[in-house]
Amino acid sequence: MAGTFKFELVSPERILLSIDAEQAMVPGVEGDFTVFAGHAPLISTLRPGILEVVTGAGKKQIFVKSGFADVNGAAVTVLAETAFDIADTTSSQIAAEIATAEAELAAAQDDDQRALAQIAIERLRSIS
Repeated sequence: MAGTFKFELVSPERILLSIDAEQAMVPGVEGDFTVFAGHAPLISTLRPGILEVVTGAGKKQIFVKSGFADVNGAAVTVLAETAFDIADTTSSQIAAEIATAEAELAAAQDDDQRALAQIAIERLRSIS
């Protein structure tokens, strides 16, 4: 069995997921990165995308919209403003998230905000 580390996904309201993971693929703002046990410490801003967590029991795919990932050799903590398990989400919920992202795109005041909103729309459409 591969080495494991503690993985926690936290929203502003509560801890959404707390498990022992073998790897986590994180959508960082400067590119996706994969974390294994013993990973070098790093902090990254998240971009909209799919966070994938692999455990001995399988994998979970979670859409995250924005936030931060804090990585050290023994743990990964993801602080996400918006996060939901793709397997537990209905098409109407995804449609509502797409509508929210489209509204954010329309209201964006700079290129960075527009780019992140457009990425969110594309990632959400890919899972719907």
